[in-house]
Amino acid sequence: MTPRGRHFFANPGPTNIPDSVQQAVAHGTVDFMGADFLAVYDRCVEGLKRVLRTTGHVFMYTGSGHAAWEASLANLLSPGDRILVIETGHFSEAWSRMATDLGLVVETLPAEWRRGLDYAALREALGADRGHAIKAVCAVHNETSTGMTLDLARIRAILDAAKHPALFLVDTISSLGSIDYRHDEWGVDAAVGGSQKGLMLPVGFSFTAVSAKAMEAHARSTLPKHYFHWSRMLERRHKSFIGTVPIALFYGLQESLRLIEEEGLENVFARHHRLAEAVRRCVRHWTGNDGPQLFCLSPERVSDSVTSILVPEGHDAEALQRRVATMNVALGAGLGRLGGKVFRIGHLGDLNEPMVLGTLAATEIGLRLERIPHAPGGVDAAMAYLAETA
Repeated sequence: MTPRGRHFFANPGPTNIPDSVQQAVAHGTVDFMGADFLAVYDRCVEGLKRVLRTTGHVFMYTGSGHAAWEASLANLLSPGDRILVIETGHFSEAWSRMATDLGLVVETLPAEWRRGLDYAALREALGADRGHAIKAVCAVHNETSTGMTLDLARIRAILDAAKHPALFLVDTISSLGSIDYRHDEWGVDAAVGGSQKGLMLPVGFSFTAVSAKAMEAHARSTLPKHYFHWSRMLERRHKSFIGTVPIALFYGLQESLRLIEEEGLENVFARHHRLAEAVRRCVRHWTGNDGPQLFCLSPERVSDSVTSILVPEGHDAEALQRRVATMNVALGAGLGRLGGKVFRIGHLGDLNEPMVLGTLAATEIGLRLERIPHAPGGVDAAMAYLAETA
């Protein structure tokens, strides 16, 4: 039987789509070379640059964030180039696999998944590369599998201190529009993002924001590319997209950017932090002596867009997910090696206090029904925090 009532979607991506954005996406088909649409498109590009905090060019593609990963690697590098991927979790592993498939040599900078990168290890790796064999350093800003962030400004400072010329490539897929990101200020050379998370749109387009240094590297790149070829894109009116533009998504983007700018980017970040902290207060209460616990053990690195929660040994996170799904609430699954060990609560995009509290309440019921040890009253802890910070 289909559960009654509104679906509570607490997955970290894709995310909830505001009603006004859904209505905007329902726009009828128009000529993507027509003057009316081009005006919408140009406004969207400028608005997206404001969210990215860049004055540089943004290349767009029809495809998910993985498409932007591939486009960025193919346009910046050549066969046999060595890249350094900072280990963060499932998505750093996926980026590494893609790079290997494209003919790149991948060096992984190991990190303990529950604590994150040792920045001294990055300093040492770059210092040891005296011949500058490493052509790019790849960092996932917000790792959705572990619920942990990287300090991008600190990574940039380490690159600068080492006087290392490697390109700085960043995955902002689950951070952009949810967590502070400053493309130009932090000296990022290529940042990949997607439509379906902080931008509150359906899956369908992705993008790369690039620096002048990245464009110089693009001119030297020899990896095969066609659909993602930046030089060919620059020959087109849209300066992006080989082929048809996903028209409807740009009417939606126009509306989502309006909502973001109406709220104010700093207020968007503050809302995400407050709702995330409410989730963390709840989980910390559940932990008690032997209950579920925050997967991330570094308090200064916890994510404001997703919380990854480790269930006690001998219990099944996927069984909990299934139980909570009977209440019409969708939690995120553990990814890769964390499958069955963690569940994830996404708190990004179009979200407010009742939506978070409803998700936490359903999860606490699920913990009880699945007989997973926990200290009851976690939702009360979240409510108390939200009341204190109202």
